Parts: sequence; structure tokens; C-alpha cells
Amino acid sequence: MARTKEFDPDAALQSALELFWRRGYEATSMSDLVEHLGIGRASLYATFGSKHELYLKAMDRYTGTRDPLLLAELSQPGPALPAVRAVVRRFTAEAASPEGRLNGCFVTNAAAELAPHDPAAARRVESSWGHLETLLHSALLRARAQGELPGDRDPRALARMLLVLLQGVRVVGKASDDPGRVRDAAEQALALLD
Repeated sequence: MARTKEFDPDAALQSALELFWRRGYEATSMSDLVEHLGIGRASLYATFGSKHELYLKAMDRYTGTRDPLLLAELSQPGPALPAVRAVVRRFTAEAASPEGRLNGCFVTNAAAELAPHDPAAARRVESSWGHLETLLHSALLRARAQGELPGDRDPRALARMLLVLLQGVRVVGKASDDPGRVRDAAEQALALLD
């Protein structure tokens, strides 16, 4: 008779996500995961595969919960520029917060730590960034069509600039104890939308 799982795989995946997010991939050992999740090593492997597979599943979960929120924020009816500004300011506030300094952004962390040598992680990073860029581009196109954004502004180039800014804000926010640094940069970038 097969044994039933004695743990909730969904809760275990969330717990693994939190540990990877806080410590990074390399600094998290399989022993750390076993201890943190309270699951036997064999059960962990049987449910999630290798540490790398678990990390990728955690990354998918992270983007799967964050991306719909961005879609909702940036595609709401009405003026588009206030939504773009709100997203930039939210990212900036999160990056400057104590939790932001501790964890950073899972995708940005993966980009710095794994993407240069891990094709599976690099694909997920690129997919997440592509999605954010597309959402920003769509919102900026709407803003231009609605007369909120001057007609000579390039929505694609602005979306890319904001994507790079947001990723940089996450890195600097994690490494700097001066929240003014990321806030000032974000406000200067937002001034380009006027």
C-alpha cells in the first residue's frame, strides 16, 4: 500500500520559495531545505525533484503570483500614466523597505546569481522581464493614445527604460542603506513621462 504524503506540497513550495528568496540558490543547501520545510530528503526529492528543479518551481510560483497583480495594476480602465507611476513608486518603496533590503526581488536575484550560466533560470528571467516590459509598453501606448503622454515619446523605449530602472532599483535597494538613492532615481525617470 502506497504511503500518503504527510505534508502539503503547496505549503512546502511556498516555504522553499521564501528560503531561496532570502538566501539565494547557492547559499541554500538541500539540508537547509529539509530542515526549513520539515520534510524528509526522500520526500522532498520525490515531490519536487532536485534542488534546481525545486528552485525553478519556486521561481515559477513567484512570477505566477506577481505577474497577475502587475497586469491588474497596469491594465485598469481610465488614465494609464497614474498606474505606471504607481507601479514604479511601489517597486521603489518595496526596494527601500527593510524586507526589500533583506530579500530583494526573486527574479532580479536569479538574474544576478544564475542567469549567466543557467539557461533554465535565464529563460524565466527573460520571460518575466518580457512580460513586465509588455505591460508597461501597453500602458504607455494607451497613455499616448489618450493624450497623457506627448506624441513624440516612444512607448517601447520608455517601457524598456522603466524595466531597466525597476531592476536596478531592486539591486541598489538591496545593497544600499540610503532609500533616497532609489527614490530620487525613480522620480527622475518618471519625469521623462511628463
